[in-house]
Amino acid sequence: MAWLYLLLAGLLEVGWAYGMQASDGFTEWLPSLITIVLLIISFMLFARAMRSIEIGTAYAIFTGIGTVGTVIVGIVRGEPADLLKLLFIAMLIGGIVGLKVISSKEETTKKPQAELAAPEGTE
Repeated sequence: MAWLYLLLAGLLEVGWAYGMQASDGFTEWLPSLITIVLLIISFMLFARAMRSIEIGTAYAIFTGIGTVGTVIVGIVRGEPADLLKLLFIAMLIGGIVGLKVISSKEETTKKPQAELAAPEGTE
């Protein structure tokens, strides 16, 4: 479930990034309100994900999803997309997937917290 929270948090980051642009420096009240709400929900989901996912991995993936998503939305909305930009987007996606794969392997080799606690009577 933590990975779903992280994915949603990253996608909401795309929303609040564009909301900040639409708010015109927080001078437009409706886009500003939407941006603040998306930002709060995004960070709540991100914090929830970090309960189970290491902070380095979680933060890298969170910002990676936001970065890739924002660039892709920008391209769809008419920003230029040259070969180098697409190459670097692919590299970011590869890094995100790689961190997820490595993190999944680490999670399966970790012992649950209950097993790491000292046995009863040894405290």
